[in-house]
Amino acid sequence: MKYGVIGTGAIGGYYGARLAQSGQELHFLLRSDYEYVRQHGLQIDSCDGSFHLDAPHVYNSTDDMPQCDVVLVCLKSINNYKLRDMLPPLLGPKTLVILIQNGIGVEQDVQQMFPDVQLVAGLAFICSAKTEPGHVNHQCYGQINLGNYSCRDEALLQQVVDDFNAAGVKAGLVEYHEARWKKAVWNMPFNGMTVALKTQTNLLLQHPATRQLIYEQMMEVIGAAQHLGVNNIDESFAQKMLEMTDAMTPYSPSMRLDYDFHRRMEIHYLYTRPIEIAREAGFDMPKLAMLEAELKFLDVD
Repeated sequence: MKYGVIGTGAIGGYYGARLAQSGQELHFLLRSDYEYVRQHGLQIDSCDGSFHLDAPHVYNSTDDMPQCDVVLVCLKSINNYKLRDMLPPLLGPKTLVILIQNGIGVEQDVQQMFPDVQLVAGLAFICSAKTEPGHVNHQCYGQINLGNYSCRDEALLQQVVDDFNAAGVKAGLVEYHEARWKKAVWNMPFNGMTVALKTQTNLLLQHPATRQLIYEQMMEVIGAAQHLGVNNIDESFAQKMLEMTDAMTPYSPSMRLDYDFHRRMEIHYLYTRPIEIAREAGFDMPKLAMLEAELKFLDVD
């Protein structure tokens, strides 16, 4: 199959490179480091084994890219409006689009742009960063779960899962709503709190006061999910996320990196949208609503 990657950053660069290393045909869209990667290739420094792609297929416009069987959209969600122009050149009649993005509601909005496109949510559990041209630093974890939003071709979706696993990336199929809200249990507390307190994940959990606050924020997300009818999510999942983060390498999540590099933060889908959805269903998340307000104050104009 032909895979396309829109957004060759910490996530798209890592997953796309793993697929390419395993023998899949990958086509990468790049922005600022297009010339660098075209000349020097793509370097992946990984806890699971480092490697280099000497001559990846790279482009600075989707107009020059071929139609693909699968497109991995790894843009920051604040840039999703660009998909109206960027995505069509890659689409064939059966193309599967996987949105490997943070937040709640991204699939609904992209589906409105492209009513007939098959969409899947990609939930990445990974610590990865790209802080210099053509160089991805994968620190730990790496699993990706796929939640079916509107894919009609189950065989194609299963093939993607098989391709990821064959590339050394643990992948599986999960229920869409459960997957999105479970990811939010980690994302909503840690992304915003590392920005608001200018710290890293490990320090938040080492201090008793902030550890308790993180737990309470997680329980707000779990309460919202339960109120919305999401299954298989309860207090034990919050404890699991805390223990997983305790074992993690000290980490600055994507929102903290965006803040540090003076980029717009993904507040809408990570905070505003899920808070609104929960409130419309009769459930409030006051601690996370306060964090949302703090992030909007800190966001760049």
